[in-house]
Amino acid sequence: MTIKIWVRWMSGYQKQTAHEITDLLIEQGIQMQDYDDHLSRNPGVIFSNEVTPKICEQLREFSHNGQLQVLACCDTTIPGDAVWQLLAAGASDVLVCSECSTIIHEITSRLRRWVAVDRMVNSPAVQNVLVGESQALKAILRQVVEVAHFTDASVLILGESGTGKELLANLIHTLDPRPDKGDLVILDCTTIVSELSGSEFFGHERGAFTGAASSRDGVFALANGGTLFLDEVGELPLTLQTQLLRVIQENTFKRVGGNAWQRTSFRLVCATNRDLWAQVQRSEFRADLYYRIASNVCHLPPLRERPEDILPLANHFLKVNYPDQDSPKLDAPVQEYLLRREYPGNVRDLKQVIARMLCRHAGQGAITVGCIPPDDRPVWTEDWKEWRDTGFERAIRIALSRGVGLKAISRNTEETAFRIVLEQVNGNTQRAAQLLGVTDRTVQNWKKDRSSTSKTEYLL
Repeated sequence: MTIKIWVRWMSGYQKQTAHEITDLLIEQGIQMQDYDDHLSRNPGVIFSNEVTPKICEQLREFSHNGQLQVLACCDTTIPGDAVWQLLAAGASDVLVCSECSTIIHEITSRLRRWVAVDRMVNSPAVQNVLVGESQALKAILRQVVEVAHFTDASVLILGESGTGKELLANLIHTLDPRPDKGDLVILDCTTIVSELSGSEFFGHERGAFTGAASSRDGVFALANGGTLFLDEVGELPLTLQTQLLRVIQENTFKRVGGNAWQRTSFRLVCATNRDLWAQVQRSEFRADLYYRIASNVCHLPPLRERPEDILPLANHFLKVNYPDQDSPKLDAPVQEYLLRREYPGNVRDLKQVIARMLCRHAGQGAITVGCIPPDDRPVWTEDWKEWRDTGFERAIRIALSRGVGLKAISRNTEETAFRIVLEQVNGNTQRAAQLLGVTDRTVQNWKKDRSSTSKTEYLL
């Protein structure tokens, strides 16, 4: 499999060493090219013998502040704390090595893993499950894909109600590569009745208790060879936590009323909207069980922390409701309403809002403000004229606290606006100019300047 990447040789890296590494990477099927817009979304490798503020700034640019996979390779002359500077600047990993032949295997291994993960993240199986464009969501998807497909580790999913925890559990099971994989078995821990809890987990033999007219398998047996998803695991009483821990450790259990030990093996996925670690500190949740189920912890952020996903999710829900025809568009004021609205129920809340608007929508045109039910409509205030939210102000405060001047803030604001618009219109210069309120030539010059700037001050 040929892998396309971009490479940068920073100042201080010897050309002889660069050519040797280049030849070895080509032998491994790595197709390299100097950084440009065409490859800007591909993985990249930066080689440098020093770590300076300028190199860190360029790493932030190339990685889009950590949004893209970039590997930083240095030799043993750099100080140890410089590794952490590179990670903070956006590097996905840092390799420190003096031998070319040794570092090549490490580079290719990481590149192949990243490409495989990206391919799965961008597949319909993943994109149709968790919809969104935010960096927060993309980071979660990369984490989940890697854990689900390349390990058999247990996963703990944390998040508020309505963020998609069960969807994520289903995705983990779907991506599990076991060829003889069993079923996904779901148990909502909030529905467990204490008198029947043993039967729910372990199953029971006929006559084990009053009403047990026949034997029954519990979730430990049903999930054998597959995945057991315990939703709202923070609701489990301590007695059941102890029993669950024993099954996880021993992979054996007995049915209620039975004497025979039965074996079981399953992947465990748990979810909760509680602060499970706080429960551990209050002795409400067993610490040993917590460490067993939290081999990998996935935090699903609430919708208010990823507003970039609101409109993609809204359009997704519209398409779901119009499977056999083109779905209606959202009028501009409706889009602004959705972006400004609060979502205490997160994605589930947004889904219901769209459903209520569709109940009032008629005709083939766009969804307009009249489709918003009266109870959902905002109360008009002067605040609606203000487009800058607290996130914008927070970013400015952080920049100022770090000594970033007005010129740099303005330049980065302009850079971000150009980049967002061009992504939205798939690079269409005329459409981008319309949205930005500038001329076509301004957009063309910006693209040209950005391309030429990225190619200066390098060896190759």
